[in-house]
Amino acid sequence: MGQSGRTALVTGGNRGLGAAIARALSDAGHAVIVTCTPANSQSVAWVGPQDYEGGPFAVYGVDVADDQSTEALARQLHADGHHVDILVTNAGITRDASLREMDQSTWDAVLRTDLHSMFNMTRPFLEPMLERNWGRIINISSINGSKGQFGQTNYCAAKAGVHGFTKALALEVARNGITVNTVSPGYLETEMVMALREDVRKRIVQDIPVGRLGRAAEIAALVAFIAGDAAAFMTGSNVAMNGGQHMS
Repeated sequence: MGQSGRTALVTGGNRGLGAAIARALSDAGHAVIVTCTPANSQSVAWVGPQDYEGGPFAVYGVDVADDQSTEALARQLHADGHHVDILVTNAGITRDASLREMDQSTWDAVLRTDLHSMFNMTRPFLEPMLERNWGRIINISSINGSKGQFGQTNYCAAKAGVHGFTKALALEVARNGITVNTVSPGYLETEMVMALREDVRKRIVQDIPVGRLGRAAEIAALVAFIAGDAAAFMTGSNVAMNGGQHMS
């Protein structure tokens, strides 16, 4: 158990932004559980830096797109003595194609993983939060959920839907000590972006007023703040951190 006595669950927390969020929450004194896909959970070597106070992190496999898998995760966590106070829904995928070339399976895969997962992951953990009159639900969206992006009708639709989900749920639980917020990162120094051709990355950076890509640790620090007591008056918000790239 972390120093705060609270437990955080971060989906997709074994790599990239999710891993940075897990570390920031651990630094804030929370016990941290991370999830990855069931296949990765069998062989995942990453369990948090061993020299981190509060590490290593518990790792569980789950398919966030499958409600039976998320229900099974909730039962397993309960059986293992965990209660989730802070839920960060970070797991997501992209399957890019123009709408004219996108098939049904490509559309469905992204909507299931990036949007349907909001319902699948939140519903099993909401009732215990209501019983304890305390909770933090932080949903990771994207700059592209508000500005759009060529070849990402599926991803942009899902990420826009994430904040609609956030606002409605925030209203439902506002009087129960539970906050629900969205964080929408811009382009970060993640594996996916760094794997792009250098000329493509340069064009992306040219569109960012601060003149650089974001760092996962910067987004993670924001998530850690929202997860804390100091952010108790903040709910239903969509907090953008994108270097000024999209300000609407």
